[in-house]
Amino acid sequence: MAAEDRRAALISATLPLLREFGLEVSTRQIAAAAGVAEGTIFGVYSDKNSLLVDVLMDALDPDSTLQAIRAIDAGKTLRVRLAEAAELVNERFTQNAQLMTAARKLVFMSGAHPEAAARMGASRGQLQAALAELVLPDAAVLRRAPDAVAGLFLLFCGGNAFGPFGDPDHFDGEELVSLLLDGLLIRPSIDHGGA
Repeated sequence: MAAEDRRAALISATLPLLREFGLEVSTRQIAAAAGVAEGTIFGVYSDKNSLLVDVLMDALDPDSTLQAIRAIDAGKTLRVRLAEAAELVNERFTQNAQLMTAARKLVFMSGAHPEAAARMGASRGQLQAALAELVLPDAAVLRRAPDAVAGLFLLFCGGNAFGPFGDPDHFDGEELVSLLLDGLLIRPSIDHGGA
């Protein structure tokens, strides 16, 4: 088996284990799941953490979410566009919460993988840029620039998925967008059908 094929097989076998066991997954478990000898891992990777970083980079790749955000119908109202985007981002964040926690520990806090940290930062930037583009047609009715709105949007979604007080089942896309656009005050004069 070619090195790239072994690498792909190891990444594929490791992802479910990383989701289940976190960073405590052993190379023995990985080898068993991949159907290879434990030494095979070290023929491809210098250490377990290098494999885990590759798994995280593969699993947290934003392309499918970016494509889905870009496919949202620009003819819909801002509120509807953002609610659809919030559902996509919430799904991404809640599905990958454990992986994001592992990435923070392994990539950002350790400082041992600067290329991976830069790639993850770039992924967040791409996500924020796609959301800013989604908001751009309605920039004139917002108190903040589209990029700032996109940043707040991600903050709301991230807090809902990762924060100790988040509740992805209660704060769905529409509720998050309502909080972002309307705040918490009841304003009877707001027409929710417009923006």
